[in-house]
Amino acid sequence: MKALIIEDKAYIRKGLINLLETVETDVEIIGECPSVKEAVVVANACKPELVFLDINLTDGTGFDFLDQTDHLSFKTIFITAYEEYALKALKAGAVDYLLKPVDFHELQSALKKIKILPVSEQKKQLNTAKKVWYQDDATLVLSLSDSFQVINLTELLYCESDKGYTTFYLADNKKYVASKPLKEYEEKLETANFTRPHQSFMVNLKFIDKYDKSGTIYLKNGKKIPVSSRKKDAFISTFLRFNSH
Repeated sequence: MKALIIEDKAYIRKGLINLLETVETDVEIIGECPSVKEAVVVANACKPELVFLDINLTDGTGFDFLDQTDHLSFKTIFITAYEEYALKALKAGAVDYLLKPVDFHELQSALKKIKILPVSEQKKQLNTAKKVWYQDDATLVLSLSDSFQVINLTELLYCESDKGYTTFYLADNKKYVASKPLKEYEEKLETANFTRPHQSFMVNLKFIDKYDKSGTIYLKNGKKIPVSSRKKDAFISTFLRFNSH
């Protein structure tokens, strides 16, 4: 496999090359780049089959590089320091990564996995990771007990909070339980046309079928959501404003 190393620290690049020679794989290093700008030029010229990609570079991020080379067909193994937000993005996409300093056995393992992973499948993984990295306004990342789950807010019907946990109900009947209270998500959801008519609920305004003046919201799937007396006036104002567009 023809490989390109994109990493701004020369000693990391050198260490990785030495390890690759020790692993005795069929990986051939065709270039080393310290920046996004240089890496895009080299990738377009050399058409690598594998890219070792640092997340934080001198003039941007590894995701900037991927955005600018989306037309190319190569596999990616990230190399990164222990940065919580970067790892959160990579884990959400189930993308292979190596922590600095790169470990011999972890490199072996990553190479074995990447060789049998179709490029098309990895592009899906990378797209998920990108959404987490950029915190797309149309998506929300939930930290579940065993994974990070990306949900599309345009498909989220409502959320229900109970004893510090929040359950997210989607239009396709899937549901996810996160171990955080609803207030942790309130600000993000409000920017995506959600309203909080009750202490225990946030509702997607576009999925409301009708509001019964007795104090009940009916969603398009038949679900009933209560409106608390304290929040009633604010909800009606938001509801009418949203539907007057």
